[in-house]
Amino acid sequence: MFKKVLVANRGEIAIRVMRACRELGISTVAVCSEADKSALFAKYADEAYLIGPAPSSQSYLNMEAIIEVAKNTGAEAIHPGYGFLSENPAFAKRCEEEGIIFIGPPSNVIAEMGSKIRARHLMMKAGVPVVPGTKDAVEDPEEAMEIAEKIGYPVLIKASAGGGGIGMKVVHSREELATSLSSTRQMAGSAFGDSSVFIEKYVEEPRHIEIQILADSHGNMVYLSDRECSIQRRHQKLIEEAPSPIMTPELRKQMGEAAVKVAKAIGYVNAGTVEFLYSKGNFYFLEVNTRLQVEHGITEMVTGIDIVREQIRIAWGDKLGFEQEDIVIDGHAIECRINAEDPLNDFAPSPGKIRRYRSAGGPGVRVDSGVHTGYTISPYYDSMISKLCVWSRKREEAIARMDRALYEYVVVGVKTNIPFHKAVMRNPAFRRGDMTTSFIEEENILEAVEHVVKADSEKGATLASALEAKDKKVAAITAAVHAYVNMAQKTQR
Repeated sequence: MFKKVLVANRGEIAIRVMRACRELGISTVAVCSEADKSALFAKYADEAYLIGPAPSSQSYLNMEAIIEVAKNTGAEAIHPGYGFLSENPAFAKRCEEEGIIFIGPPSNVIAEMGSKIRARHLMMKAGVPVVPGTKDAVEDPEEAMEIAEKIGYPVLIKASAGGGGIGMKVVHSREELATSLSSTRQMAGSAFGDSSVFIEKYVEEPRHIEIQILADSHGNMVYLSDRECSIQRRHQKLIEEAPSPIMTPELRKQMGEAAVKVAKAIGYVNAGTVEFLYSKGNFYFLEVNTRLQVEHGITEMVTGIDIVREQIRIAWGDKLGFEQEDIVIDGHAIECRINAEDPLNDFAPSPGKIRRYRSAGGPGVRVDSGVHTGYTISPYYDSMISKLCVWSRKREEAIARMDRALYEYVVVGVKTNIPFHKAVMRNPAFRRGDMTTSFIEEENILEAVEHVVKADSEKGATLASALEAKDKKVAAITAAVHAYVNMAQKTQR
């Protein structure tokens, strides 16, 4: 097994990877920006090295600086976590060139799946269902109009190199198409350095369902579990659960086998996620995430398999220690992404110092976090505070447990999206498992958030006050809570 692994990431995911390394007896190396030199993940690692200023372009995206630290410290492998360089084929290639093991798929696989057009070609060839649309990039408005008329409106224009919902535009009519094609191409070129776009049928009332896969270098591949990821804001996931409320053993087998077919078609190795759109009894290939997913924890909770540990073992060259028939899904798990953002202000980021912090606990609760009292949420990076996960035997019990855990969660000093998560957990449609990727708009969740803020203000102040030792600090917490209420009232007016 590896003796030393460098973790090329920050925050909670860096700690998550380091925990797996520690259990395997592997020493860890952290790299950090100037903004993170006192962060928890940097202290948790066995060694930590400064690689640049706060902007990620000068630190966490600085490939050569990270490679240099790995070489100087004798790290045999690099785990990229998610985000930053995790799906950058050039970085994986540099690791390969330097004889450093990249804990992820080969660079050529990352490159192929980084192009959605190329991925569509491969899936069609492999016999995996894809959304009807173009096979190649589209530039000419007249050609685009012919294609759109053929497959029928509404259509979706998508950047070939896009991700995270960036570079996507729904078009409902011929009149909108030329302008939308031009603007999406410009956006794609600016965001990804690749202006290629393609057109596909817009799937109405879709659910976003993904399948977690593991594949070793000996040809063994399995699918672990499905995850429901339909609760999204601007194509960014906010809540995930495993398994999906609509899943049956038959559908899971069909989608799981399709995911494995995808993996075999591209020569996949390590952990990955195959994402699908599901609508009215049909599912369609969406993309492959060639990395560890944010929401991997809920799959771990229902299968008992440590995905990060398996990533490391696979990278070392071990075979999978289990086969498809060994995987059993037990119970139900839900993840809420706790972010420092204001749901009553279009989810605007809320950087700042956390003055008081107490995460949830109790039976069936898992909190993956890299923050603490006194920690500063930086404006330079993602605003995630933690991933709050719960498990219980049944879905309704898991929802009740999450609602309870959210009640316990206290963060003072920055605004958070905890009220949003409470509103969703209490929503009748969510409780029924009735959701699409437009759930937030369809259920008018943000209006419900205002009511949650008002109803919970007194209880929230009471819980927060338990963390304080002086009356003036209690008053500060109460003032912070009431500021939320005042904002809600202003929004209503």
